[in-house]
Amino acid sequence: MRYPMNYRDLDRRHLWHPYTRRSAAEAQAWPLIVSGEGPYLIDDQGRRYVDATASWWSCALGHSHPRLVRAIQDQAATLQHSITGNLSHPGAIELAARLAGLMPSPGRHVLFASDGSCAVEQAVKIAVQSHHNLGHPERHGFVALSDPYHGDTLGSVSVGFMDAFHRPYRNLVFPVTQVTLPAGHPLSEPADAEARFAPIAETIRARADALAGIVVEPLVQGAAGMRMYPAVYLRMLADLARETGAVLIVDEVAMGYGRTGRMFAFEHAGIDPDIVVMGKGITGGATPLSATVVKDRIYDTFTDGPDGDRTFFHGHTWSGHPIGCAAALETLRVYEEEAILEGVSERVQTLDETVQTLDGAPGVRDVRVFGLIAAIELEPGPDLRRRTDAIRDTLREQSILIRPLGPVVYLCPPLNIPMVMLQDTAEKVVRAVHRIARPPSSR
Repeated sequence: MRYPMNYRDLDRRHLWHPYTRRSAAEAQAWPLIVSGEGPYLIDDQGRRYVDATASWWSCALGHSHPRLVRAIQDQAATLQHSITGNLSHPGAIELAARLAGLMPSPGRHVLFASDGSCAVEQAVKIAVQSHHNLGHPERHGFVALSDPYHGDTLGSVSVGFMDAFHRPYRNLVFPVTQVTLPAGHPLSEPADAEARFAPIAETIRARADALAGIVVEPLVQGAAGMRMYPAVYLRMLADLARETGAVLIVDEVAMGYGRTGRMFAFEHAGIDPDIVVMGKGITGGATPLSATVVKDRIYDTFTDGPDGDRTFFHGHTWSGHPIGCAAALETLRVYEEEAILEGVSERVQTLDETVQTLDGAPGVRDVRVFGLIAAIELEPGPDLRRRTDAIRDTLREQSILIRPLGPVVYLCPPLNIPMVMLQDTAEKVVRAVHRIARPPSSR
């Protein structure tokens, strides 16, 4: 298909690309994507690329899933938008009930937003105000993991402060205590877990009187380079939250909706979080939508009456957007009727067996696989960025799109990627890493 505009020139002149270096934006050495189909993104030349990161981990069902397209079209023909402030509509009601029903215990209310960062922001404010509602305004502190990422609004940046991303805003955010959980495969059971967790517990207990909440990415810290930790530590954090009265906020934006083989990653730890945040895959990546799912014991502190108004004065224009809700409801039906989670478990072994052949390879520091996540961490060195860029570019020449995270080359493909394509993609990644990963000092 031919396009009448000089999009490359207009792009350089007007489009600000998120998380993209200026030199890369000016070079424009990337495809111009015009459509998507299943696991593929298709450029203006008709070339099809495997979307090996599911478009920032969001397109869990691939692109242009016919059922999602129909749901969006049908809803757009009926009701495009209606606010949920002092109004309601069937899609938001049904979706809230469905999401509440996915939680480990009954009794939840759901507040919608448009993206993961805004949903985390809501969760942080809900945690703080719930303590204020109960007469404890001094409880406004938070504990988060080290090297976290929870989005780019200021509250989310506070609980997800990463120096490499957020250094200029240090004076704008509130202080948060960061703790480091011992690394390991999420399903491993370290014999010395209690001893290794003891210093973390001591740190949190020392701040208990001022603590509003504990915020965690469950089992896999995505932007930190797919850093993984055992589920036992998430269980210990949940126990500690109950002990201290802190609100446990689990950020499932990236790992929820089947990425780890369960609907939500926290399920591997057998916990029951106070607040669950979800986004990205909630609509199959088809439209923006996110949700903050809150236990009723917290929701019930937000009252108004003769003793005071404790309303949550917070919201978004697109909270409960009807088209997004329609896509999200159809996504849940697709998961059930097309057995998406069962399909993940079938694909994990293929991904694991293929990528683990890089374990111990020259230039490879670590290989981590959990669910449909494969992370290959390269050895450090002065030319690290050159090596990761070369692997990315080599794979793009083979019609595979990836986007390394620092030293980590990773795969997070759509959950329903065909098995043959998954194996072929993983094998090409392995070959590229074998050829390029070794630092110059070890050659």
